[in-house]
Amino acid sequence: MVLTHPLVIVSFDALGAEDVAQHLEMMPNLAQLIQRGAHVKKVEGIYPTLTYPSHTSIMTGVYPAKHGIVNNTKIQPERGDSPDWYWYAKDIQVPTLFDLAHRKGLKTAAFLWPVSAKAPITWNIAEIFPNRIWTNQVLVSFNASTPYFMFDMNRRFGQLRNGIKQPNLDNFITAAAVDTIKNKKPDLLAIHLVDMDAHRHQFGVRSAEAYAALKRLDAHLGELMAATKEAGNFENTNFVVLGDHFQIDVNHMIHLNQLFAEQGWLVVTDKGLIDGDWRVLAKTTDGSTYVYIKDDSLQDKVRSIVNQVQGVETIYQPSDLIKWHINPEAAFIIEAQNGYFFTDEVNRSAVVEATDDADLGTSDRYKAVHGFRPDKSDYQTTLVLAGPDVEHITIEDARLVDEAPTFAKFLDVEFENVLDGIPLEKVIKK
Repeated sequence: MVLTHPLVIVSFDALGAEDVAQHLEMMPNLAQLIQRGAHVKKVEGIYPTLTYPSHTSIMTGVYPAKHGIVNNTKIQPERGDSPDWYWYAKDIQVPTLFDLAHRKGLKTAAFLWPVSAKAPITWNIAEIFPNRIWTNQVLVSFNASTPYFMFDMNRRFGQLRNGIKQPNLDNFITAAAVDTIKNKKPDLLAIHLVDMDAHRHQFGVRSAEAYAALKRLDAHLGELMAATKEAGNFENTNFVVLGDHFQIDVNHMIHLNQLFAEQGWLVVTDKGLIDGDWRVLAKTTDGSTYVYIKDDSLQDKVRSIVNQVQGVETIYQPSDLIKWHINPEAAFIIEAQNGYFFTDEVNRSAVVEATDDADLGTSDRYKAVHGFRPDKSDYQTTLVLAGPDVEHITIEDARLVDEAPTFAKFLDVEFENVLDGIPLEKVIKK
């Protein structure tokens, strides 16, 4: 089956509503789409505002409590700073837009879309990286992606990449996506561009490096638009450009597992790792953190001690977990004050430490992060749509979970499960 109006979804990781409101002159291609399409100024994300849970909500229309991707990484304290990520589509507990398109016989393509490894996607380059000493980037990518397609794209455009470093990686996947649009004409194409997210982490939200990356993202969007023109399909293509979250600048780290070790609630091995027989464990989501408690009698004591830690803004109770539709297995989730973020580390000199610019770019050392509560002030992302099925309209606000049911309308597919989001009917041309 061939769709009359193909759908191209472009994710600018860490794109904020502020970027479009204040810096649209940096993005002439996005401005062109806004001029003829729909712009949702502010989109409220999911909690925690992390890349993997967010992109899964974008593709399922439900919150993490339903789709199961509650964090970027899994609970594996014994692996230190190299846990497994939620790379594989099998971890998603509800159907995705890719699943629905596949069942309808549509041709699909995905480029570094989170949680899409081994998904039923016609042409797939999965986002994954090696975290075992016996493997490498080539092997894990081939195993998780569409093998021959990955081989062919790497053969033709591999010289553009340098491992997973940016902006090289975005250059590579954009070239692969452009070639796919022109030569394979997929009905649904989704691409995840990470350049700006990486540079905001390392240099800050409003740094010159972040804005240089923003311009590069828009240039990549221009390449994708040009590819549809070369394919003779620009006027028939529905384009979506979205963000998954924004970021907030930080200058202090909170090491709750260091505190829990001092209380005797977890044990640090002679290798500096957390023993599996812990009673209380923090699992970071950067601007917030989950706390897991095996011994329920400790709940009140844990809450009381954590509440005294510098930089802690709010401790959300079990009822709040239900309200925010987040991980039901956690005892609670803790929100950091602006300027602070959480790590999973132990063997630190203090529970709270100032960040050191000399460490930026290394594991868990950032100038800015996300993962905060999605309704924080000036922390929303945004959404732009344009194409034959899109009205020319501006909408003030929506939710991230509203995006999947809207995209389903464009593809003429239906989710069978109960969604948390609703279609943005005002943007859909009748």
